[in-house]
Amino acid sequence: MPPKLTVRELVDLFASFYVDPADTGELLELLGLITKRDDYYKRLSGGQKQRVSIALALIGNPRVAILDELATGLDPQARRDTWSLIEGVRDRGVTIVLVTHFMDEAERLCDRVALIDSGRVIAIDTPAGLAEREGSGNHMRFHPSRPVDDALLTGLREVDRLEHRGDRIVVSGTGDLLNAVISALATAGTEAKDVQLKSATLEDAFVRLTGHPSETSEEEER
Repeated sequence: MPPKLTVRELVDLFASFYVDPADTGELLELLGLITKRDDYYKRLSGGQKQRVSIALALIGNPRVAILDELATGLDPQARRDTWSLIEGVRDRGVTIVLVTHFMDEAERLCDRVALIDSGRVIAIDTPAGLAEREGSGNHMRFHPSRPVDDALLTGLREVDRLEHRGDRIVVSGTGDLLNAVISALATAGTEAKDVQLKSATLEDAFVRLTGHPSETSEEEER
């Protein structure tokens, strides 16, 4: 955007392109830009510039808005604020087509997700549907109070996979995984300490289907 145009000037300019534009004041209020309307674009923060982009996308009262890599370059708080804005826009009846590499963003904002790998659509479903179908169920991580035989847990029908990560054990499976594992350990006189239970996510489905981590998991590794 031209750095020396104000937010108000930018929104008014784009509004002039349409026969029946949205109310600019209402739109700026909705996107939290009303107090920034007389600020130059170059003086806005990254999150505020992203809000201006959303305002310009919505000024024509579209039925469908395509937003590409919405949260790229934003700090965590600005990213969450932007997500809240998109939820508000969606709830007003605008269909949002969102392009993103962040699985947590897609999981929160999208009603349906198309996973694309090397230019090819490999799966389409709701976020929960993809996670349940391809995410290998639940994951339980714990530290055993004493060494245990892997066969004690891999023999359970609820357990699909077992891994050792340092002094911790991670089991993946379906059904009532937590109670099944704890009961089996108790029978063997072992206690599960520092238990963490994680349900399957869209991130798990993405990795399972494509064979490589998403941008979200790469950030977590860093």
